[in-house]
Formats: sequence, structure tokens, C-alpha cells
Amino acid sequence: MELTDFVEKFAEQFDDTDPSEITAETEFKTLDEWSSLIALSIIAMADEEYEVTLKGDDIRNSATVKDVYEIVKSKA
Repeated sequence: MELTDFVEKFAEQFDDTDPSEITAETEFKTLDEWSSLIALSIIAMADEEYEVTLKGDDIRNSATVKDVYEIVKSKA
């Protein structure tokens, strides 16, 4: 699993945010579009793409996209 690939898939969960604005270091909760619905989309994406079950706490305890990536990688 590549970080760049994960960042791309993460960015695809946002409808109104330009994907180029989202990097591994992006603090995703500060994005205007961030919501609990997008959190659910990210949980579903991790399940579909990587067969990893993320929990709400995993998202809550993460600050950056890379933090989420590291959790998914550790569970893969």
C-alpha cells in the first residue's frame, strides 16, 4: 500500500475540496467540507480498498491523512 495511492483515495471522498489541496500532511478535520458523513466514507473506503475495519476512534485520534494511513497500514 502506497501513501500516495491512499492520499488519492482519501481525497476522492470529498466532493467540493480540490484533491490537490489534500496531502499526507493535511489536517483533514480543518477542511470546510469535513463532516461525520465523510468520516463514514473514509471508513467505508478503508474497508473496500484495503479490507481494514477502521473505528470512529481511529479517525478521532488522527490529525493528518498520514495518521489515518498509518492506522490502516498497521491493520492491513
